[in-house]
Amino acid sequence: MIAQLTIAAAEEQPPLIPHLDELIVGLIAFAIVFFFLAKKLLPNINKVLEERREAIEGGMEKAEEAKTEAESVLEQYKAQLAEARHEAARLRQEATEQGTAIIAEMKAEGQRQREEIIAAGHAQIEADRKAASAALRQDVGKLATDLAGKLVGESLEDHARQSRTIDRFLDELEQKAEAAR
Repeated sequence: MIAQLTIAAAEEQPPLIPHLDELIVGLIAFAIVFFFLAKKLLPNINKVLEERREAIEGGMEKAEEAKTEAESVLEQYKAQLAEARHEAARLRQEATEQGTAIIAEMKAEGQRQREEIIAAGHAQIEADRKAASAALRQDVGKLATDLAGKLVGESLEDHARQSRTIDRFLDELEQKAEAAR
């Protein structure tokens, strides 16, 4: 009999359609879950999604700002680099000019010192020549006096007389030497 009741019950209601009390309980449970999702969970999800969207948009705006700032910094860097290169070229030019001026000054100073050394050398040579001439004049005078004394047979020891005789003799020799030239 149970089998017949089950078969009879099965024949009365189609197997895919639920019972009315199950359908009502399911709808009430669905409404509760839908209400909970709509009032509690969905606003939180929307809030999180909105925050994420704002964060992404803010990040994109920040990225754009950073990109713009990086481009401006790059332009400033390029301008500073060009200015530094220009300044380096100017300094290099100034250093070259200063080096050329220093070399010219050193050449002039060297030329001046050379002229001074040559003049001092000429003066020293002239002084040495005069000293040698005076020493030679004395030696020649002494020898001439000794020789004249031997020739004359008397001594010429008087200094004043000796100097006059020597000077006269040497002056005559110089005049003869100049006339021969």
